[in-house]
Amino acid sequence: MEINIQKKVLQANETEADKNRKFFKDQNVFVLNLMSSPGSGKTQTLCKTLTKLMPGMRVGVIVGDICTTNDADRLAVTGAKVTQINTDQFGGDCHLAAPLILSSAKTLGCEDLDLLIVENIGNLVCPAEFDIGEDAKAVMLSVTEGEDKPLKYPLMFRVADIAILNKIDLLPYLDFDAKLAVNNMKQVHPHLPVFEISAKTEQGLEPWLEWLKIKVFEKTGR
Repeated sequence: MEINIQKKVLQANETEADKNRKFFKDQNVFVLNLMSSPGSGKTQTLCKTLTKLMPGMRVGVIVGDICTTNDADRLAVTGAKVTQINTDQFGGDCHLAAPLILSSAKTLGCEDLDLLIVENIGNLVCPAEFDIGEDAKAVMLSVTEGEDKPLKYPLMFRVADIAILNKIDLLPYLDFDAKLAVNNMKQVHPHLPVFEISAKTEQGLEPWLEWLKIKVFEKTGR
C-alpha cells in the first residue's frame, strides 16, 4: 500500500511537471534544478555565478529551504530576481515539488528572464525523485562530504545532466581523493560531465559558466 501511495504522489507530480515544462517553454526561459546535500556550497556558487553572468544575462532564482530566507537574502544582493519557498508550512518537505515551482515562477515573473535557477532543498535523496519541469538537473558534491556519496546516493547522480565538485581549494588540507570521487560519479553515470570548482577562489568557474551560457542560448536563442 505504501508503494502505491508513493506511485500516486509521483504520478501527480509528473502531471504538474508537464504543466511547468509548457509554461517555461512559452516563457522561453531555461530552467536549471540545482541539487546537493546541505553545506555543499550551492548558495556561494550561485552568488559567484550570478555576479559573472549579469547584467548580460537575465537571471532569476527560486530558493528552497524548510525554514529561513538566509540563502535568498544572500542571492538577492547580486541584483537577481529571487523568491523563496519554505516547506515548513507543508510539513517540512525535504524537496521541492512541481506545483510549488509553478506558483513561485509566476510570482517571480519569467517573461523577462533568460535563465531560472532552482536551488533545491539540501538533500541527496528526495529532490532526485521529483521532476519539476526543468530543462536540466545539476548535482553538487563538495570535497568535505566523502568520495563514496555517488555510490551511496546513485539516483541523484544518475538523473543529473552535470555534476559540480566544489571546494577544491580545500583539497590540500583534506584526506579526499578527487579522482576517486569523479570515478564514482562516472560509475553511476558514465557520460556525466563534471566541473571541478572552488566557489571561494573562483578556480574552475569559467567552464561551468560557459556550459550555462550554451544551454541558455540553445533554448532561448539569446
